[in-house]
Amino acid sequence: MKPKQIKPKQVKPESGKRKRVIAPVIQNRRARYDYEIFQTVDAGLSLAGPEVKSIRGGNASLSDSFARIDKNEIFLHNMYIAPYPCSREELDVRRPRKLLLHKQEVLKLSQAVSQKGLTLIPLKVHFRRGWAKVEIAVAKSKKQFDKREKIKRRVSDLEIHNRV
Repeated sequence: MKPKQIKPKQVKPESGKRKRVIAPVIQNRRARYDYEIFQTVDAGLSLAGPEVKSIRGGNASLSDSFARIDKNEIFLHNMYIAPYPCSREELDVRRPRKLLLHKQEVLKLSQAVSQKGLTLIPLKVHFRRGWAKVEIAVAKSKKQFDKREKIKRRVSDLEIHNRV
């Protein structure tokens, strides 16, 4: 069975002859629901060629993935990238992938994460100027009652809006 391919949209710019291609964005939708986000950082993503092609096709997932700091380097763990069908390389689909950041950015993130209860989670993967980037966030897990309270507030706001 052939995997479903997502074709990027063609966009005509206002001036010039070149067409811009908007690559699909892989998002971690559950992250904003489960975590309270304090700070976000864009980081480069070290990938093999077939992995880049698979991400461009939209065949990746950030669910259950997280970032960890090891010896002044940050690695993205548990990110799923489907194998590219035309590739000969056999890569582990959930291998740790290195995030490319400046040394000062890594130190700032490690200081932020050293506080109790804070962690690094990926929010989305996108392409900027042809390079794969991942947006990671310093976040704290929400408690179950916080989630319920937010849902109640959203429903009550919706009811008030509908009455008016």
